[in-house]
Amino acid sequence: MNIVITGSNGQLGKEMLRQLSSDEALQAIGKEGFLWTPEEMFVTGVDIDDVDISDLSAISKFLESVKPDIIVNCAAFTAVDQCETDKDTAYRVNTLGPRNLALAADILGAKLVHISTDYVFDGDSNTHYNEFSVTNPRTVYGISKFASEQMVQQFCRKHFIFRTAWLYGDGNNFVKTMIKLGSERSEVRVVDDQHGTPTSTRALTSCILEVMQSEAFGVYHATCEGETSWHAFTEEIMKLMNMSTKVIPVTTAEFPRPAPRPKYSVLDNMMLRLNGFSPFPSWQEELAKYIRTMK
Repeated sequence: MNIVITGSNGQLGKEMLRQLSSDEALQAIGKEGFLWTPEEMFVTGVDIDDVDISDLSAISKFLESVKPDIIVNCAAFTAVDQCETDKDTAYRVNTLGPRNLALAADILGAKLVHISTDYVFDGDSNTHYNEFSVTNPRTVYGISKFASEQMVQQFCRKHFIFRTAWLYGDGNNFVKTMIKLGSERSEVRVVDDQHGTPTSTRALTSCILEVMQSEAFGVYHATCEGETSWHAFTEEIMKLMNMSTKVIPVTTAEFPRPAPRPKYSVLDNMMLRLNGFSPFPSWQEELAKYIRTMK
């Protein structure tokens, strides 16, 4: 089994590589365990310094030389505010890159796993978004990611698209930022009127590895269970870190940003449930595990 991971230096890419090299992690996936042992797999991680996925010729030649059975695309331009001003980079990385991977994957007969986002929705709802909810992205980041979904669906028959949100893992992320601020300040001000679901790269990777063994292609929502606000999320972080830092709730209006943030982007993992895949743990459970590893 030959697997290529693009964007392997990012949070999710690193976790994918970690779990794919761990026999214990693989055997913990799914009711019957993973279909392949580490000895049966050849895993290649690549990032922008190795090959540019937005260069059709370069990525096609690379994939033709490797001949993967599965491509997992973790590459993305996720600087949401910067996307508003650097639109060319946003569309080149977030849309053109996935199109190129889809074209190459289809020629090779490979499965393509692509990571998308809750930003494909406008965030105006007060109920959970499932995979059949109407999309309405309002930022360049969200529009470029939704366009990537369309590219993948159009050009690769064997595709899995995973929409996730509020991701944290090995790298710069909200959890680490709040811990750093908590160690430096007696109080922090955090938005309390945006709701979503914090999701660990550990839990998301476990989900991807289970689903990609199947032929149940399509779009999946993939976040931890439950919902919270950034403020309540921060309070939980401080509690688990035994920090006395006061967390003060503020409104989105007090922190204007170039790209509007969704007020409510809680995803319902309906397709995972309907297809009989393993459920995600709660966001609180996953956060506690993550904090323990940091300690």
